[in-house]
Amino acid sequence: MAIEEVHIKWMIPMEKIRCTFRWSIGFLCTCMFVLLSPGIKAQSQPPNIVLIIADDLGWNDTEPYGNPDIHTPHIASLAREGMLFRNMFTTTAMCAPTRQQIMTGLYPVRSGAYPNHSWVYDHVKSIPHYFKALGYRTALFGKTHFGPPKAFPYDQLQEGTIEAQTFKQVEKFVQQDSKQPFFLVLASHQPHVPWTKGDTTQYPSAKLKVSPYLVATEATQKALSLYDAEITYLDNQVGQCLDLLEKTGQQERTIVIFTTEQGPQLPFGKWTCYDMGLKTGFIVRWPGKVKPHSSTKAMTQYVDILPTLLEAAGMNPATAQTGIPDAQGNQGFDGKSFLNVLLGRTASHRQYVYGVQTTRGILQGSDSYPIRSVRSDQYLYLQNLHAQDAFSNVITASDTLVYPSWLRKGKDDPASLARATFYQHRPAEELYDVVHDPYQLKNLAVNKQYDTVKKELQQALTAFMQQQGDQDRIESPYPTGGVPEKTS
Repeated sequence: MAIEEVHIKWMIPMEKIRCTFRWSIGFLCTCMFVLLSPGIKAQSQPPNIVLIIADDLGWNDTEPYGNPDIHTPHIASLAREGMLFRNMFTTTAMCAPTRQQIMTGLYPVRSGAYPNHSWVYDHVKSIPHYFKALGYRTALFGKTHFGPPKAFPYDQLQEGTIEAQTFKQVEKFVQQDSKQPFFLVLASHQPHVPWTKGDTTQYPSAKLKVSPYLVATEATQKALSLYDAEITYLDNQVGQCLDLLEKTGQQERTIVIFTTEQGPQLPFGKWTCYDMGLKTGFIVRWPGKVKPHSSTKAMTQYVDILPTLLEAAGMNPATAQTGIPDAQGNQGFDGKSFLNVLLGRTASHRQYVYGVQTTRGILQGSDSYPIRSVRSDQYLYLQNLHAQDAFSNVITASDTLVYPSWLRKGKDDPASLARATFYQHRPAEELYDVVHDPYQLKNLAVNKQYDTVKKELQQALTAFMQQQGDQDRIESPYPTGGVPEKTS
């Protein structure tokens, strides 16, 4: 065979190969155009999001956070399937400001929801604004404690207790449109007082251990029995929600978050800036993304939740316009996304977390008892800005059971009297080593050995207050910012 003939025979298949290659490139380019063109959706859908919020639940009062005596099998199961956050904090230990932090990504003074039973400014944006713009359906079932309506325009809003009938409505919402992602908030009323739900026979009061931050009295133990029973009742609600997602086939495509809100309505818990007030339980399950049975010590705060979920849904949270500037004129979130923590890419997030508390708006609260705090991974520093006054609220009222029992015990027990007295009469400054003193029982503020630590935290707290425009909020009377709620 001539050399020319060999060359011609090989040229034909090579030309076919070139044509096939050009066709393949063209096909791939067409596919990319279809996927990226406006109005044409890719096959992958953003994750659904379910946010389950407890009500006045201490961060360590569930099984996965080290309390085996309180039965919470569904919360424990969720923790095994996801990531447990060991250093998540709210900024205010009371319901309305806390919930509005989660939903706006803003600290309370800036948003306007600062005293209890207060609202954000009406031009502030929240979860429904951002996620509806991303194509999500949004709904909230259960406790609201936020406002005004203009700032929280959920597609579906059903206020009330979480009962069996509620889950029928939730199931209807979840199955409404399988092609559209949803953001569902399930806001329980448990275990908020009056602690009337659950089976107290599981928790005989005489056998209950009393945490070191409380004074052990019969009244304290009886209160804990009621409280513990209601936590188990809450756990059943969590189980019903998880079962519903599995039943509807949404489990694998849904981010599920469970969080405890602030601490319980016991002394040194709710309405304080101690860890039993501000520290929260926080668990995230995201199949295929978050490593099961994982945990993180990263310092995170409730204002970080919204930016994180927006990034998970495909938005750059740095581009958000919140509707209200901070003291420097910035319109963005106070929070920052911790998505890299969730995905296991980093083990750290914040250097400090902050606390802002006032007794304004609290039932039987002091007219003005402002508290500010800053916390690192080792130290908690507090300023009681009206330390000359007595701290009071419904807990210290004479018709309650727990606190008066401490005073009675204190007549014969100096340690109990000192603990009870400290709840109402505190020094101007407090400093605690939270690693070695997790219940904040030993104030180090007057110890010269810690002056350098205290100065560092003072500077961080001052910078935070300046960024929030908080300098004018430390004198009585407090401006309420947004419109106060009409409910108690």
